Amino acid sequence: MKLSSLSFSDNESIPERYAFGKIDAQSHVALADNFNPQFSWDEVPAGTQSFALICHDPDVPSEPDDVNQEGREVPASLPRVDFFHWVLVDLPADLRDIEEGTFSSGITPRGKGGPLAPMDARQGINSYSSWFANDHDMSGDYFGYDGPCPPWNDAIPHRYVFTLYALDVPTLNLQGSFTGEDALRAIQKHVLAQASLTGTYTLNPRLAPKQIGATSA
Repeated sequence: MKLSSLSFSDNESIPERYAFGKIDAQSHVALADNFNPQFSWDEVPAGTQSFALICHDPDVPSEPDDVNQEGREVPASLPRVDFFHWVLVDLPADLRDIEEGTFSSGITPRGKGGPLAPMDARQGINSYSSWFANDHDMSGDYFGYDGPCPPWNDAIPHRYVFTLYALDVPTLNLQGSFTGEDALRAIQKHVLAQASLTGTYTLNPRLAPKQIGATSA
């Protein structure tokens, strides 16, 4: 199975159009357009009854002490953990394309609704649900896609891995506000094939001179 995107190329920078946050010269970070990227796929194995699409960032700092702190930088040597940006399951077996903006076209404070989603699919909550848990203005269940917003002082660019799974079941046994971890457990023993596409993103001006130039153009 092959996965491709018109929004970005494999191992290349993700345009800020698909991000939750963008570089801002005054406040470090401003809200971005938060469109979901476009994807298409082919060479689907026989017997496929549904698809699941999961996006995770494996480069999130494991300790928050230095995150977004003036005069400090999150060291590259810090151990990293997963952060889920999109958990989408029960996509129909005849689907071969997801258009830009179908599942997200902006930021919804306190999160978009779910689990029901376009294309008769279901979407889980992403990791912004826990990130904003103690934020009075933003706390809530963040269903569906919300794009990159890594620490503006991180010493490394973050990777965003979009993985499409072809499954041998039409629906997964997931209920309510399921997470990325829940979805990965549910698809075990049901995967006929999988394909991934990785994009990078940073909010650290030191690491993103081209990105800054694109923003001001």
